[in-house]
Amino acid sequence: MSTTIQISDTLAAEARQHAQVFQRSLPGQIEFWSSIGKIAEENPDLNYAIIKDILLARQETELQEYQLG
Repeated sequence: MSTTIQISDTLAAEARQHAQVFQRSLPGQIEFWSSIGKIAEENPDLNYAIIKDILLARQETELQEYQLG
């Protein structure tokens, strides 16, 4: 299910730039940033590198489940 939200033009422009560099869609980039923020709030002792590794591991697990299932 998708939901329409309003964000600032500045945030949208920054997300669009990062999305192009990392080959994500604009919503995908914003979701990625949101995931980082959520993990950081829930685990204030983790640094960005660890959070990024957690997200990459989750993504790899989802891909493996898809290929196996």
